[in-house]
Amino acid sequence: MRFNQKLILLSFVVITAQAVTACGAKTPPPAEAPATPAEAPESEIVTLKPEGAALGGIKVEALVAKTIPRLLQAPGEVKANDYLSAQVTTRVPAQVVRRLAKLGDLVKAGQPLVTLTSVEVAEAQGETQLKARDWARVQELGEAVSGGRRYSEARVAAEQARAKLVAYGLSAADAAGKSGSPLGQFTLTAPRAGTVLSDAFVEGERIEPGRALFIIADESATWVEANLSPANANKVIEGGLARVQVDGQWLDGRVVQKHHLIDESTRTIPVRIEVKASGDHLHTGEFVDCRIEIGNIDNAIAVPNDALYQGADGNWAVFVQEGETQFRRVKVSIIEDLGERKQIEGVKPGAMVATQGAFYLNSELSKGSLGDAD
Repeated sequence: MRFNQKLILLSFVVITAQAVTACGAKTPPPAEAPATPAEAPESEIVTLKPEGAALGGIKVEALVAKTIPRLLQAPGEVKANDYLSAQVTTRVPAQVVRRLAKLGDLVKAGQPLVTLTSVEVAEAQGETQLKARDWARVQELGEAVSGGRRYSEARVAAEQARAKLVAYGLSAADAAGKSGSPLGQFTLTAPRAGTVLSDAFVEGERIEPGRALFIIADESATWVEANLSPANANKVIEGGLARVQVDGQWLDGRVVQKHHLIDESTRTIPVRIEVKASGDHLHTGEFVDCRIEIGNIDNAIAVPNDALYQGADGNWAVFVQEGETQFRRVKVSIIEDLGERKQIEGVKPGAMVATQGAFYLNSELSKGSLGDAD
């Protein structure tokens, strides 16, 4: 009996040990599904037909690392050059009789602009004529006959009367009464050559002294005022080179002045750029984009804007020539906007890059990708 109990106990221990061992055993992981091969990346190489380069207007240039100017970008506004501008105004109350020039006209110095009439001028002209005749009689008598005092008084009175008309803005001919115009009528002329920028009046209107009838400016040298933060304005030096973009064209200029007061509305410091404008490119009040040189960048690689292509993902790329008709699309980063060129990184010096025709090359590359997909 005791033997049987021992046997049963031993059997129970063995069974328990087997159960514990079975529970601790690790279950083998399920077999993984065979990996599918990764899709091949889209090709970045385009091969043109022999006539493709000429058809796409493709031009290739070797990249060279060189020193280029560091540019400061700023918005600007075209302003008339005050040093080459003038206002035409009457100095006495007058009425407009006839307009002789209009907005946009190119006028020469001394060219008649407007005819006015004035009661004060008529009175002054009548007085001038009387004193001129008196002076003429005294001259005929001579100083010995008329007396030294009378002779001097007549001469001075005639000169004062004529000077008064000149001070009213009359020409020398009008002041001397040789123009043939009725009394009180006189003509204002252009004080300098230039373009009529303003002519805010109508015929028959009464004009008060000091009101500008015309503004004339020489637009061959125009001002552009770039608005810079005080920190950036400190980097600019007078005489430094600058460029101004207007209507897609870049015009050369130079920094001529920096303001010493901060603009209270914009909290910026205006920097004045003088641009030698050829043709009708710059107009007063027009907003433009400015680039001002503030130093140099050494060992820089720059490409023309036409060499760059921006993809749908916003990334920029250039096309590097790898064979006579083969180009590879290479992603690049734009480091500095230089106006007509941009400093980039992502390609090495010496690479042959398509400086024109990037859009055409990208179109051919897209056609090839579509053909592979079919």
